Order: sequence, then C-alpha cells, then structure tokens
Amino acid sequence: MNRLPRFAIATALFVHTLHAFAAVSVIDDTGATVTLPAPAQRVISLAPHVTEMLYAAGGGAKVIGAVSYSDYPPQAQRLPRVGDNKALDLERIVALKPDLIVVWRHGNAQRQIDRLRELHIPLFFSEPHHLDDVATSLTKLGQLLGTSPIADAAAAAYRHDIATLRSRYASRPPVSVFYQVWDQPLMTLNGEHMVSDVIALCGGRNVFAKLEPLVPTVSTEAVLAANPEAIVTAAPGATKPDTTLPQLGAWRAWPSLTAVANNNLFAIDGDLINRPAPRIAQGARQLCEDLDAARSRRKPGTP
Repeated sequence: MNRLPRFAIATALFVHTLHAFAAVSVIDDTGATVTLPAPAQRVISLAPHVTEMLYAAGGGAKVIGAVSYSDYPPQAQRLPRVGDNKALDLERIVALKPDLIVVWRHGNAQRQIDRLRELHIPLFFSEPHHLDDVATSLTKLGQLLGTSPIADAAAAAYRHDIATLRSRYASRPPVSVFYQVWDQPLMTLNGEHMVSDVIALCGGRNVFAKLEPLVPTVSTEAVLAANPEAIVTAAPGATKPDTTLPQLGAWRAWPSLTAVANNNLFAIDGDLINRPAPRIAQGARQLCEDLDAARSRRKPGTP
C-alpha cells in the first residue's frame, strides 16, 4: 500500500526535473530566435531597464552582473558591474560565466555587440517600442528564466495598470505636448519612442511625433511655432510639477507660450518615464495627472 505514494512522488520529481532542464526558445525584439538548453541560471543585464525587467520577471536571484545605473530594485545596486553603455568589461563578463546576456540594441554600441557575439553566449535583445511590449518582454524573459508564473503575473498586473489609465484618459480632450529630453541642444522624442505612447495614453499629442530620428534636435523657434499646451521633461526624483528646474524655468522668457501662460511645465522622475520597464506605468500615471491639470487650466472657450 505504501509503494503507490512513493511511486507517485518519484514520478512527480522526475517530471519536475525534466521540466527544469527542458530547452526553452523565444523570439527576441530583433526577430531572432533565442534557444537555451535549459532555463538560464546565470544572467547578465546590459541595460538598467533590462535589470528591472529581470527582477520583475522573478529572475533576481539569477542576475550575476549588470551595467552602471542598474539601481532598481535596490538589491540590484549590489550586483557586480560589467561596464556601461559606452564600454563593456568583456573580461569580467567572461569571468562571470553567464549562460544568457540580455542586451539593449540601441543602448550598447554595435562594436560591443559584435564582440559579445564572438563569445558564443546566447544573447537576447530587449528593445520594447510600445507600452504593450513591456508585458510581452516580461513573459519572454520568464520563459528564458524558468520563472513563468511570476513573470506572467507581473505582466498581467502591468497590463491592468495600463488598461486602467487608457480607459480613464485616452479619450479626454487632447493636450499638445512638447517632451524635452535636453536643453542644450534642445532635443525631443519622436512618435516611435515609448514616451510618445505614454503621451497618447494620457490623451496627449506629441507635437514633434513626425520628426526623424528617434531623438531629434529642434529649435526654440520650432517649439514656439508648435505652441504646446504642456512642456514635460524628466528629472531625477521629480514627482510633481516643477518650474524651478533650469530647463523648464527658461521657458518663462516666452510668457505668451501657452504652456507658460497656463503654468503647464511638468517634471517627472526620469526612471519612471524613460525606462521601458514595468515602472513606466507609474510614470504614465503621473503624466496623465499632469495633462489633466493642464486641461483644468484652459481658458474659457479653449477647445
């Protein structure tokens, strides 16, 4: 009578072992198929947003190295550093013996990527372009890490947050927005960047969406001609409207600019709005509230 339970337990353990060491295969953001003989156990992250993704997908214990500025979650700050977006420490990477490296194609130089390929270590390229891509990336990383239950739950929670914001704000009266990346030279983001997705989610309209390239340089005259209703920028730790930042306060030299006249100069924590990771839902919530404030400040008769 005792043999059946022992047999059942042994069978369950055998099936679990097969699952743990089964090959996994996903398609990365370049369209390439990434296949591992078993779920990754030693992973290196080559972008701060990737580090956030790996932890959110349940793989924090498997991350053995990361690039500079990988500071979230807090435990990621203790990871060994393998370089930054300008230069990678290939010797350190090899010494850490990773079985998967997650790369940011537009954040790591092509020369570095070519050298990584020579190491013959599997590479997964992470390049989310749209808000919905964050959830998809979480799911794929969960498959590669063997942590799908956690990753799928994180993806579902993120989708719920984005859907809630879209339902609440996307159909509200549009607000024209200039998103300022840098002030000298004056730079912005076009419609292909995820931040533009966030602006649309909140019922906003990126006034420079049609420009090329992804991060175009614009003139002050072009901004004045576009006359945005709101100007938004990213700043470390900013979580509320802030006109004391030099890059925002400088616009007060043009009091006739609608964004200035209506006091619609907003700063958002750059880690929440610029990183294509789950926390962008928090940045989106802040931006949506800011654009709603801009709507409330419209002069009577403004469409």
